Amino acid sequence: MLVFDNYPSGLTYSQSSKSWRVRAVKPVEYEVRFCDGVFDPASTALIERTAGAADGGRRFVVIDAEVDRLHGQRIRRYFEHHGVDYFLQVVRADETLKEFETASDIVVALDSFGLDRRREPIIVIGGGVLMDIVCLVANLYRRGTPVVRVPTTLIGLVDAGVGVKTGVNFNGHKNRLGTYFAPVLTLLDRSFLSTVERRHIANGMGEILKMALIKDARLFELLEQHGPSLIERRFQDDAAGDPAGEVLRRAIHGMLEELQPNLWEAELERIVDYGHTFSPTLEMRALPALLHGEAVTVDMALTTLLAWRRGLLDLEQRDRVLAVMRSLELPAWNELLDADLLDAALQDTVRHRDGQQRLPLPVGIGDAVFVNDVTREELAVAVEDLRVLDSRELSRV
Repeated sequence: MLVFDNYPSGLTYSQSSKSWRVRAVKPVEYEVRFCDGVFDPASTALIERTAGAADGGRRFVVIDAEVDRLHGQRIRRYFEHHGVDYFLQVVRADETLKEFETASDIVVALDSFGLDRRREPIIVIGGGVLMDIVCLVANLYRRGTPVVRVPTTLIGLVDAGVGVKTGVNFNGHKNRLGTYFAPVLTLLDRSFLSTVERRHIANGMGEILKMALIKDARLFELLEQHGPSLIERRFQDDAAGDPAGEVLRRAIHGMLEELQPNLWEAELERIVDYGHTFSPTLEMRALPALLHGEAVTVDMALTTLLAWRRGLLDLEQRDRVLAVMRSLELPAWNELLDADLLDAALQDTVRHRDGQQRLPLPVGIGDAVFVNDVTREELAVAVEDLRVLDSRELSRV
């Protein structure tokens, strides 16, 4: 193979095949930062140069309709205080509206605004659904426009606002269209959680519990001890040592620690996929009855039973896990669960994971193992186990 010396080392030419081969590496760097009071007029974090702009002059802002109702006035005052020429695109966003049509509407507004794609980052303020949509738009618009995320839900703070995945639902499948696209900045302001509905706080707890079960036994203990009070206080400051802050830090750090070496999922055995083998199919079938974190929790309850049957955790650990799910106001059972749904979900997951199940199962509390041999019969037994345990629990109420 002949290498042209006057070309970079990533470019080679073969005389025999008359072909060029190009190799390139694109560095990726983004920041996830706690920032209390992000819309305090004294704060400049949202419009500073590190957000990817040469000045603070213009911003295209996409905001969730409910967030706009609750916080829109002070957000507008913030931009006006800093002399920002901004346009606020208010979008209704939930899983039933996570569609390409919603993304397309945002693109139309972007064109009308006349966004400068290098100097004027898009700002998205909302939950995980809206961030997924807007980050997809940012990746596609003029082949890449900087984006700054301000998550306003718990699931946004600990999950959707941490990684680089974008996506919309398509053809009845969850996130069937999507990309990997790093924001330049994510600002985490937990004061937004003070106005989040209780069910949506519990919903975010599902993703925190995921990290605890497969990676962080200390995080599980914190949820066991403080979970209900964290929901009650909506993760606001606590005088007794701030367990809310520790729970958030551990969940986010654990997620980033797993994502960083494998942002583009070259390695398909990912422990952060725990709870995400059966839940995408269940969630889409159940819409709008199940929220994302609730569907993930049902998946985790099922796979906890699978792991228990295989001897990967003992009876006491099994019951502790199910008890914490209940204390976090999360469902462990759904009437749609049956062997047919789970078998179809597993087959779709196998296609997604390059022909293997690569199914994470918990080992005790705080560790995990991957398996590739789960059978339909095994799933049917786990469903029946879970149904019986759930009915026993309901009989005590």
